[in-house]
Amino acid sequence: MPANRPAGAAPPGPETALIVVDVQAGFLPGGSLPVPQGDAVVPVINALARRYVNVVLTQDWHAPGHLSFASAHPEWAPFETIDLPYGPQVLWPDHCVMGTADAAFAPGLDIPHAQAIVRKGYRREVDSYSGFLEADRTTRTGLDGYLASRGIREVHLCGLATDFCVAWTALDARRFGLAAAVIEDACRGIDLDGSLARAWAEMAAAGVRRISAAAIA
Repeated sequence: MPANRPAGAAPPGPETALIVVDVQAGFLPGGSLPVPQGDAVVPVINALARRYVNVVLTQDWHAPGHLSFASAHPEWAPFETIDLPYGPQVLWPDHCVMGTADAAFAPGLDIPHAQAIVRKGYRREVDSYSGFLEADRTTRTGLDGYLASRGIREVHLCGLATDFCVAWTALDARRFGLAAAVIEDACRGIDLDGSLARAWAEMAAAGVRRISAAAIA
């Protein structure tokens, strides 16, 4: 597994990709599942992305009536956790339904040189926080193969939300043998019942570095 480079050792080169996770209207103030201060990441990410040759975007893209929505389980309330066939699932308000304005990328997000968009969560019966694996932990999105084919050995992650889709994507990057770092000030978290602290602890244990935008030369 590649060793993690010291923060700020060199400008991001062709073997490093920036993964911009779910910076979408639905996760901004006024969206269906707003992340506190989620809109604050947009200008930071726009500036960051210019420093990378390789940029990938992930996009939550849920089928209507998705099983991760509380509305699909009338006996349960949003933000409660239930067991589904693939494991525990937080029930979310309906959000980022495919083809809706809520699922569109955030207004002002300006990364015209991004080469790929990975849509996730489009299968009604299984959620997908990670950009690499769906929540059944076996079904691949194809992102690992795309990065391998491009010769990418390291990923830097930013976006929404730190403790869910960013963290799961970072952990899976390590699982697929990539060095990984989360750019803390280019992310915002939900912090559901201590989820933010747990996510940082899990990422640290997996060897995910925690860096700032200023560390990217």
